[in-house]
Amino acid sequence: MATNNRLAHEKIIKLLFSLAIPSIIAQLVNILYNIVDRIYIGQMANGTIAMAALSVTLPIVTFVSAFTQLVGVGGAPLCAIRLGEQRKDKAEEIMTNSFVLLIICGLVLTLLILFFNRPLLLLFGANEETLAPAISYISIYALGTIFVHITLGMNAYINTQGFAKIGMYTVVIGAIINIVLDPLFIFVFNMGVAGAALATIIAQGVSAIWVLIFLFGQKSIIKIKKEYLIPRLKIVLAIMSLGISPFVQTATESLLQISFNNQLLMYGGTMAVATMAILMSIWQFITLPLLGLCQGAQPILSYNYGARNYTRVRETFHLMFKLCLGFAMGACILVIIFSSFFVSIFTKDAPTIHFSSWALRVFLIGAGMFGAQTACQQAFMALGQAKVSVWMAITRKIILLIPFIYIFPYLLGETSFAFHMSTSIASMVYDAPRVFAVLFAEPVSDILAACITTSMFIRFYRKALKRPDDIIEE
Repeated sequence: MATNNRLAHEKIIKLLFSLAIPSIIAQLVNILYNIVDRIYIGQMANGTIAMAALSVTLPIVTFVSAFTQLVGVGGAPLCAIRLGEQRKDKAEEIMTNSFVLLIICGLVLTLLILFFNRPLLLLFGANEETLAPAISYISIYALGTIFVHITLGMNAYINTQGFAKIGMYTVVIGAIINIVLDPLFIFVFNMGVAGAALATIIAQGVSAIWVLIFLFGQKSIIKIKKEYLIPRLKIVLAIMSLGISPFVQTATESLLQISFNNQLLMYGGTMAVATMAILMSIWQFITLPLLGLCQGAQPILSYNYGARNYTRVRETFHLMFKLCLGFAMGACILVIIFSSFFVSIFTKDAPTIHFSSWALRVFLIGAGMFGAQTACQQAFMALGQAKVSVWMAITRKIILLIPFIYIFPYLLGETSFAFHMSTSIASMVYDAPRVFAVLFAEPVSDILAACITTSMFIRFYRKALKRPDDIIEE
């Protein structure tokens, strides 16, 4: 059955799993892709310092990927909606314009990182111990920015056509290469954190080639066309108006990492900053599979919304919401119970394991609710609701979490609650109660943001989707 016919007619549960499972596998592999550097770096002789150095580079790495969200993920739902409307030429124009924009963004970011990495890293929480290895890592990583943009940005256009397995292979290929090259460059060639960066950009380069071979090949429903290589302002604005939500969501992740690093450096020192790299890595065990599930649902939601087949849109969302919430709750409980095991993947240093295990339990108290937040946020995106999606992206991090990171140490830092919760790590950091207060901002924000986003989607659902009869345009 042709991909478009599958999106329109195949049974939802079968279709969703056929699209979501490869995406989830891709995201699980992507977890390895993202954290394998940290796993190997944590095993180095100066692992805690090296991990802290990697932690202060994460805002830059995250900001690079934010532009793939702005252009690639922003355009992919529009592309699927146009396919649902049977307007293939418009879908190809959107994809080709996105490709050009990704190249331009990649070149600009490469130059900015190479010329301004030192002041940026100092701003992001680097100190005398961590600055040199951090510069070594990010200078090499910057050279592969265009590869990252093509791989992540254009892979969205493979997935949105319903070729989830091909999209999965994009990630798997890069992950395998990265895993193989990391120990070779880090330990055998004794390159340290620079070797980890080199392995990453080589892996991304090969993945980028794979993506382009498919999109220029015969199997792709839509092609990159030379007549659309000069971006059209109307198309660019349409892509960015929808892409601004995932861009803000990812870019604010960068700002969030900066906020955590600076506050933890102030109250907890190098060990606390190193712990944040571990926490963010384990957080991906929960969040990235959720994104994989939503990526599987996105073509179904977008195509059928464009075709005005609202029954299929509603059925897909219900299933996606239940699966996201169930997975997040289960994964959160599992990680909290076995926190020491998950932390020990990244470090063998006993004090760091003890401190990070405690921090992880605090950090994930409210993570189960993130499943509801993700399902509704991604549904807004898939259905082209750009403005609402932007506000939901801003709410969790900009309005709630980042202010709480700075406010909670003053509100909770001298309370008996904070002293009691931080007793087990009191001798390991400068100010344990305030370290707890910084980390406690995360679960409070997760719970509040999930309630707000779910409430907003219920309003949209009742207004736009809950109709007694479908209206299908031929």
